[in-house]
Amino acid sequence: MFEATKVGRSVSKEDYREQQEVLRTELLSAQRDLKAANVPVIILISGVEAAGKGEVVNRLNEWLDARGVQTFAFWEESDEERDRPRYWRFWRSLPARGDFSILFGGWYQTPIEYRFKGYCSDAELDGELNRIVDFERMLIQDGALILKFWFHLSESDQKSRLKELSRDDKSRWKMLPDKSKFAEHYAAFEHVAERVILHTDRGSSPWYLIEAADRRYRDLTVGKTLLHAIRLRLAETTAATDDAPPVMRPELPSSASAQITLLDQLDLSRAIARDDYKQELKHLQNEINELAWLAYNQKRSTVLMFEGVDAGGKGGAIRRITSSVDARLYRAIPVAAPTDEEKAHHYLWRFWRHIPRAGLMTLYDRSWYGRVLVERVEGFATDAEWRRAYAEINQFEEQLVDRGIILLKFWLHISQDEQLQRFKDRENVPYKRYKITADDWRNREKWPLYKEAVNEMVARTSTKYATWTLVEGNDKPYARIKVLRTICESLRLALKTDLAPVSGYVPCGDKRMNTAPNPLDII
Repeated sequence: MFEATKVGRSVSKEDYREQQEVLRTELLSAQRDLKAANVPVIILISGVEAAGKGEVVNRLNEWLDARGVQTFAFWEESDEERDRPRYWRFWRSLPARGDFSILFGGWYQTPIEYRFKGYCSDAELDGELNRIVDFERMLIQDGALILKFWFHLSESDQKSRLKELSRDDKSRWKMLPDKSKFAEHYAAFEHVAERVILHTDRGSSPWYLIEAADRRYRDLTVGKTLLHAIRLRLAETTAATDDAPPVMRPELPSSASAQITLLDQLDLSRAIARDDYKQELKHLQNEINELAWLAYNQKRSTVLMFEGVDAGGKGGAIRRITSSVDARLYRAIPVAAPTDEEKAHHYLWRFWRHIPRAGLMTLYDRSWYGRVLVERVEGFATDAEWRRAYAEINQFEEQLVDRGIILLKFWLHISQDEQLQRFKDRENVPYKRYKITADDWRNREKWPLYKEAVNEMVARTSTKYATWTLVEGNDKPYARIKVLRTICESLRLALKTDLAPVSGYVPCGDKRMNTAPNPLDII
């Protein structure tokens, strides 16, 4: 594979000087066009040691308008990065639409180093590379342009370059001597790199292998390749290059009995007596506070996600949790229409940024499922966008659980008649009037469409590692007890605690939460 990067290509000083001036002008023009087209650009810089990766990045920052370019180096993980799933640090580095992010190594750095050092097998490496392929496909389908450059040197050229760098006290090579082991085992490192490149080289995000022995040739090749890719991207008629195929599902008979959904199976008449409710609430709130502190001490994060129909009781259930857990241990994130900053990124970006540190808890009042619910029904997302979101969401949640995060998902449901009564109550109570809007009344007219969307959402995203809990919500006390008890039971199981469960009323013998052990991924 790497033979083509060892043929001795070069550019003279005169040719370089002449071509650089033209290239720089054209790159700046293309950058302005990308900004107008709202296309984010991700440039991944990888390769063998001493190939001049830092010099290339410095050159790109010189040629481009620095106001739209950010550079990220992924060396040692910070404390806050180690406390979260590995991809959290990469989501934070993704550019807004129209901007550039240049990533040293990016999401390839750790898999390459882990395999080279023998921390994982070829099979485990391939599993991580499959995740990378899915990740890049997701970003490209959202409109991103990804360029992946691999800079290569022959072994003799690398030794010569390292000797040159060893004389420079200001070189990064001297400042980071631990990198020398990659050069000492050139053939082994090249073998791992070849496996990574072959596995992740795709038409929509190809690898560009760059001969790096001649600096002028190297820099011009990168600049011209970038310019060509930008022009091709701007010439495309659609932002997505790999739309998801249509979701195939059975065509149902027209009779009412053949059209029932998961929500129709819920017994909305379930209720709990007032005295029982007070007793259970006190016990469960005490227990959830103890479990929250236990999770903190065990460094196990918790993500609680609440969805449901308008006026379904999400806020009330969340308040029963936050009023009992120490405020230093949680954050409640209300999810509304995305801001301009959030619209400038992939829709999952705004949820990744709130993933809690190890031991802490995040509660989402509405969530990433808006893509397949309100955005689907109201037409805010294209057909291709919401259809491919099921796989994207499953992959997102799998990464959370793989990291050891305890993930619980709740859908709170009420009948149409109960919703109508709650809407009227909100209009009549001054301190609740802010909760009711014209959108709430308008959404009632689309009840069948939302019910169909919810049914498909649960069917496609209720996985073994992230099961949905459906909550019968016509009786508010019953719904709150079911939510609290599900959380306590799931935390108790995940934390493997001997804390005895509270005795008394058991409201939710159905739709149990399946919380399996959460192994930490090796990569």
